[in-house]
Amino acid sequence: MEVDSRTESADTLAAKSEKYLRHFRLKSKNPLGSESPVWRTQYPTTEREAHPPVVVVFNPGTRTGPQALKNRMNTVMELTRPVWSGSYHGAGGGSGAEERDGYHDYDDTIPLLFTTLDRLQPSGPRTAVWWRCGHGQWETLPNALANPADHDAWHTHDEQRRRQRDEEREQQHREWAAERERWAQEPDPEPEPAPEAASCERCGGPITGPLGYDLEFAPPEDGRHCPSCRTDLRQQYPTLRQAVFGRRRRSK
Repeated sequence: MEVDSRTESADTLAAKSEKYLRHFRLKSKNPLGSESPVWRTQYPTTEREAHPPVVVVFNPGTRTGPQALKNRMNTVMELTRPVWSGSYHGAGGGSGAEERDGYHDYDDTIPLLFTTLDRLQPSGPRTAVWWRCGHGQWETLPNALANPADHDAWHTHDEQRRRQRDEEREQQHREWAAERERWAQEPDPEPEPAPEAASCERCGGPITGPLGYDLEFAPPEDGRHCPSCRTDLRQQYPTLRQAVFGRRRRSK
């Protein structure tokens, strides 16, 4: 814990966090030959990532106004960003490649917490009087020490997304099965009736001729007579007018 009474510059105060980080990185070997951080011999281990937290209690006194205090806290927070921010790792979207996602690694960081003396005095340390650098709001101590964007949080979120996708896929399969069942129960549609053939103007029969009629020797279609009538009409003797002027093709 550091108590800031404005007896040193913001740069000097921020530089102390780098000294804490170098200290927390020190390791020693146990009798079995494996290495472990030295700080674990002084502090109990935790179940979260990162080194032990460092708390800075700002004591503005009567000579420092609210805006000046806020500016000093922001300056210290920006100067110490490499110590508390962690490193981002892209996770390739987790179970769904369509989602860009990732997590922050806090293994080699220090949770840096700010508070002020005037916040601690009325209600004590158990209320929302802690400002965790990187969180952006006043929180209780357990929430301030939590890492909502670390690998464990990402894994939990990714597992929730995977279960949601599985549920959506199962729901889609159920809808498809219900649709196939509905289609199977519907009767086949009635075949559409074949269009009626036009009638011959001369004999009233189908203009296409009777079934099995050989169309090879029939005159060309005129749209008005069946093949038989066209043949009969061609074989008739022409009238005097037709002999003189020729047969005139009647318009349809």
